[in-house]
Amino acid sequence: MENEGRKTGILLESGTNEIEIMEFTIDNNLYGINVAKVREIIMADKVKPMPHTHPAVEGIFKPRDILITVVDLPMYLTGVPSKKEERDLFIITNFNNLFIAFRVHTVEGICRISWRDIQKPDKTVAGGEEGVATGIAQCGKDLVTILDFEKIVAEIAPETGIQLSEIDKMGHRERNASPIVIAEDSILLSKMMTEALSKAGYTNITKFNNGQEAWDYLVSLKNEDDLKSRVSLIITDIEMPMMDGHRLTKLVKSDEKLKSIPIIIFSSLINHEMEIKGKQLGADEQLSKPEIGHLVEVIDQLLLKSKENDKK
Repeated sequence: MENEGRKTGILLESGTNEIEIMEFTIDNNLYGINVAKVREIIMADKVKPMPHTHPAVEGIFKPRDILITVVDLPMYLTGVPSKKEERDLFIITNFNNLFIAFRVHTVEGICRISWRDIQKPDKTVAGGEEGVATGIAQCGKDLVTILDFEKIVAEIAPETGIQLSEIDKMGHRERNASPIVIAEDSILLSKMMTEALSKAGYTNITKFNNGQEAWDYLVSLKNEDDLKSRVSLIITDIEMPMMDGHRLTKLVKSDEKLKSIPIIIFSSLINHEMEIKGKQLGADEQLSKPEIGHLVEVIDQLLLKSKENDKK
């Protein structure tokens, strides 16, 4: 690994239901991260400690023109202060509009697999419903634990997660029975989204753990005479086992009976590249987590626009 770092520069064709996983190790255990979250890999650098931070936060460093928070991932996973080695690496990530560096021991390579090859771990392994293991991937002969980096960051810095206070600031809102379908594999985020939308007046919500479950549900309804009375809007994450949000969007927008249903992609991965992909697939809107207040505003607008179009 060269000191100047290595950019990933890998882009998948949109809607193929595939993921590229970067495999890395901590204490000889194999873990994975979606390549779409990775911006660069560099040799571990000197870090400036910061006071009053989470124990797993090493501090900050400035590789170029931006300050980046460094998370000691071995410390976070084990709860034991890690020994810093010269050969340690920083995986610099970008998601939720944040740049964060994670210390790891080695980077092993990249494998490209279908989301169908990723399974949800058993709750006893994952640490309960809100555990840090978001999936187990079969990469060749190896089983790779995919970590929930959004959850890690939300635990370390709660202010970066969904804030229900954004809904409170909207003031009184009328109840709205428009049926909304949510595809989100994180149980924690799914609960928070449902609570936030309920506070915003949207109480008719049907949740699914992945895009495949949501698609099966939509297919079961698409021959209904009044489809919009069963599904008026879809909100989908991108990263999900079985079927990702891009594939779900492509299927919906390619179906003559379903394509008029508005779809919002609500994901930590939204950046310029992802916006281009989502637009090509037909997504009506794309928002970065955790902007829950903005999500509600967009839902309001899309439902109003959809009703107006239905009257024409």
